[in-house]
Amino acid sequence: MAKINEAKYIWMSGKMVPWNEAKVHVLTHALHYGSAVFEGIRAYRTKRGTAVFRLKEHMKRLLDSAKIYRMESPFTLEELMNATVELIKINELDECYIRPLLYRGYFNLGVNPMECPVEVSIAAWKWGKYLGPEALEQGVDVMISSWNRMAPNTFPAMAKTTANYANAQLIKMEAVVYGFSEGIALNAYGTISEGSGENIFVVKDGVIYTPNLESTILPGITRLTVIEIAKSLGFEVKECFIPREMLYIADEIFFTGTAAEVTPIRSVDKIVIGEGKIGPVTKRIQQEFFRIIEEADERYEHYFTWVK
Repeated sequence: MAKINEAKYIWMSGKMVPWNEAKVHVLTHALHYGSAVFEGIRAYRTKRGTAVFRLKEHMKRLLDSAKIYRMESPFTLEELMNATVELIKINELDECYIRPLLYRGYFNLGVNPMECPVEVSIAAWKWGKYLGPEALEQGVDVMISSWNRMAPNTFPAMAKTTANYANAQLIKMEAVVYGFSEGIALNAYGTISEGSGENIFVVKDGVIYTPNLESTILPGITRLTVIEIAKSLGFEVKECFIPREMLYIADEIFFTGTAAEVTPIRSVDKIVIGEGKIGPVTKRIQQEFFRIIEEADERYEHYFTWVK
């Protein structure tokens, strides 16, 4: 994966700071204890101009994640949304990836974080396809990870916290070392949870299945979008527990996520899925997802926050 494409500015707690001056103290609490929550958001270049995709839902999830960790944001939902739009403007980006981070800052260094100030930053930069542009058509080869997702009541899976991504890194690194693009984690019950940074969907006999919240998944914004799109296209979608072996006999499998968008899975544990390429259901959903974005379909106006 290529180095970050640096932009001009990063928004830090109300100020536009030059990219290379956006720094924190080495004893910042979040660096030592993972006491931070974040989001991944995309702004797309559409036929009607630049728009941030589902910005409100992403920022709402950021604040929900913070609430779970007893972090009170110094900025409101609307202030964070406005800051994001202004950042894209000042960086002159027509499309970009956006990374808001809400974190415990510098004060003391005990496990109890509650005296440390809550800081917020937002960065935006150009970023291509997460799993590679060819993956959207050809699919990716994945493995079932030896690392499970957290058990219930250990870490809150519904919070997009940096601490949870220590687990995600183990899943991703193991997959890469063994020659796969991605790993799929099981949950504490031994059923399918998610990828290191993606939700997962399984197609079998025309029905679309995806793990439920009880499977210790992050409630993805792209996951929600795909469920809405699939239902609008007439597909039946079931949120449920999915056994590992169902992946091997699936007709199609695909990942969803802000970075991954809608990416088909070609094989799992070197077992070919379907015909070993993007299937018709995945293709239909993928096409509709990108069509809605590219055309900025007015029927989905609530998906878009415009950068005027």
